Amino acid sequence: MHRRYRPRPSLELLKSFEAAARHLSFTRAAQELSLTQSAISRATKKLEEQLGHSLFDRIHRGLRLTPSGHALHRAVAEALKLIDEATDRLGDSSAAETLTVTTSAPLASMWLVPKLSSFLRRHPQVDVRCLATNQWLDLPRERLDVALRWAPPGAGVADGEHLFDVRIFPVCAPTVAADPSRPLRTVEDLARHVLLDLETVTGQGLWSDWAPWLEAKGQAKLKPVGALRFSHYDQVVRAAIDGSGVAVGRSPHNARQLKDGLLVAPLGAQGELDFGSYFALVAAHAAERPVVRKFVEWLHEEVRDDALGAPRRLGLQRSAGR
Repeated sequence: MHRRYRPRPSLELLKSFEAAARHLSFTRAAQELSLTQSAISRATKKLEEQLGHSLFDRIHRGLRLTPSGHALHRAVAEALKLIDEATDRLGDSSAAETLTVTTSAPLASMWLVPKLSSFLRRHPQVDVRCLATNQWLDLPRERLDVALRWAPPGAGVADGEHLFDVRIFPVCAPTVAADPSRPLRTVEDLARHVLLDLETVTGQGLWSDWAPWLEAKGQAKLKPVGALRFSHYDQVVRAAIDGSGVAVGRSPHNARQLKDGLLVAPLGAQGELDFGSYFALVAAHAAERPVVRKFVEWLHEEVRDDALGAPRRLGLQRSAGR
């Protein structure tokens, strides 16, 4: 049996209905659309006749949506929003294309954001919005295009492309590493120093940078001479560069500071700890956008450049810091 054909309501009828439903007033809808109150009333009545459903209950000095009216209003409001967005994009062909990326706050501040200028030089027509958060956001719901997500050792990110592996290790200013009164050659020597720690809240609870490293090195109960705690990783790095203590460095996050000699890795290879990997996850709704593919390709290029420019071993930095 064929479904009975029903003519689709015109866009003008739906726009009149949407405005009246949003304001719950024919008068205010008419003012918004530069029409008369009677025109909005007639349009609504015609729409009700076409659909065979009452959309409003007429109450004293106002309107109230019926269940059918509520259902139709949700659908029409969303459809009009999509139409407006599409026409805005088409109406301004010179408008910049927007790319939205999210990643953890440490990676954003120490690695991604300092590099973005090279992507923008290559693609000046693109506006990049970077959302730094330690929470895993829902890409479709938040209208995000790309997420750079960390996974612990041995794990992965479903549908994600591997970008790079992460290593963590103690770092400090060269003057701290060279201080003869407080040698810093072994893990146990950290007890003579102030530890600079990142303490922040993640989806798994309170996070401390030093806790997993010390536990992996068998020094979970180590007592430093002092501790300074920060809520943002760039603050931790700044304090380390200023000589305030020893921080947990990350590769590739701190590659630039290590290369420039602002930081050294005093324990060399014995201080390294594999600490998972980052993956690029592209939202399904953005997978076909050329600019998104170009951005992911650029990420891989930057990772390769980092690998070519990095010291061959952290042990080289240890001797350089002495």
